[in-house]
Amino acid sequence: MSDRSLRDRQVRRIIVIEGSANLVVLVVKLIVGVSTGSLAVLGDAIHSLTDVINNIVAWVVMRLSSAPADREHPYGHRKFETLAVFGLGALLVVFAFELAAQALRREATEIVSGSWELGLMLGVLFVNLGLASWQHWWAKKLSSDILQADASHTFADVLTTIVVIGGWQLSAMGYVWLDRVCAVGVAVLVLYLAFGLFRRVIPVLVDESSIDPTALARAIDSVTGVRKVLRVRSRWMGPERAVDLIVAMDPQLSNQESHDIADQIELLLEERFDVRDVSIHIEPDTERAN
Repeated sequence: MSDRSLRDRQVRRIIVIEGSANLVVLVVKLIVGVSTGSLAVLGDAIHSLTDVINNIVAWVVMRLSSAPADREHPYGHRKFETLAVFGLGALLVVFAFELAAQALRREATEIVSGSWELGLMLGVLFVNLGLASWQHWWAKKLSSDILQADASHTFADVLTTIVVIGGWQLSAMGYVWLDRVCAVGVAVLVLYLAFGLFRRVIPVLVDESSIDPTALARAIDSVTGVRKVLRVRSRWMGPERAVDLIVAMDPQLSNQESHDIADQIELLLEERFDVRDVSIHIEPDTERAN
């Protein structure tokens, strides 16, 4: 099994573990919400339901993105992972505005505050905090944007749970306005998390250069046998870089000699820039030949 396949398999395993934890959290929030009559807790349970749905979608997307290149997708399916991260960011934006709107129009309601319900919600808080830290560690280790997005989403859940617990307790004591202020503050933080996701994936979706073209051209020009770099382009394919370039060489070189130089270029780009997908077109340097 290739390194890429092992990575994708590990990412899918982490998503399954996270989804199972989110399902348990959903059940706990429903029990507490129904027991206390807290609309805030019930609303948080609905948010946990979206987390479970996101995990299912992310798992399906990872299965799809790990598929090999085909006729319709000659560069592979890695951008499906990036697209899923964009979707998660968009969901965070929707959730942030909904949270702020609910905080501003929320009406005071009489709710019950019990010790065992509070204990369960604090347990949910620590589970989400541990889950977010665990996901973040694996996201960095596997260089997975979708895991990083899920970690950000889970961290947003931690903030939300803090607001829900605070709002639940404060509402029981009559300080409803403080709950609203905290909810708006969390909405702002969630928007900031979404902005971070967009800042990471939008350059991939719009094919922004993954490597400085000047640095690439300078490195390629240093290879013996390359007379001129006519064009160089780079872009992201999911978490990996792809480079395509046109170089001019001595027209007197044989096909084997030109091929050997192209191999040197590929090896250089792999070692220096961690590029795994290189497309090289060779042109004869007719200007110097004349």
